[in-house]
Amino acid sequence: MPIRAWFPTFIYQEPLQKSGLDRLNTDLADECRRLRDYDAAGRRWSEKNYPGGYTSYASMNELHRFSSTFSDLEKKLTRHVRKFAHSLDMDLRGHSIRLTDLWVNIMPPTAAHSLHLHPLSFISGTYYVVTPPGCSGLKFEDPRLDRFMAAPPKRSGARRENQVHVTYPAEAGKVILFESWLRHEVAANRVAEERISVSFNFNWS
Repeated sequence: MPIRAWFPTFIYQEPLQKSGLDRLNTDLADECRRLRDYDAAGRRWSEKNYPGGYTSYASMNELHRFSSTFSDLEKKLTRHVRKFAHSLDMDLRGHSIRLTDLWVNIMPPTAAHSLHLHPLSFISGTYYVVTPPGCSGLKFEDPRLDRFMAAPPKRSGARRENQVHVTYPAEAGKVILFESWLRHEVAANRVAEERISVSFNFNWS
């Protein structure tokens, strides 16, 4: 082939486990909502920084250390992260990977999460707990976008691999993993029901 792809960006998506997802997500959703009721500091922070929604990011972001529900989730997520790191040919040099941060996001109608990345980690991701039909997906940005300079725009029918954004639909029971430097966002929730997810970061040491 005269043209070959180099420096690809990989995104991982898989069901968290083969069965039992409905029961797991029911338990997780209940705990996420109870956490919101309990976490006054998180609600105050969210009022200023996450308008319309709730996140425990700035108040309780190590839930796997205090809750058996989230500790069990940590073990399942770790298996997926190991698999993803292996597929990326990452040489961990005998070191282990560890979950450093894990927090809850609840997005009622109009809540959004602006474009950002996750510093001080190497793999980040989201697990979807409640995803009403039509809720916002996870939108990723081409990491080279600020270097396009004088490049013309893409054609409307451009192949997916040549587009500058890609959106993964939010699907309850699925885990999405990506390298932490990849910028992403969640558009405003346009449906009447809450969208609930658990986000996390992994490091290696």
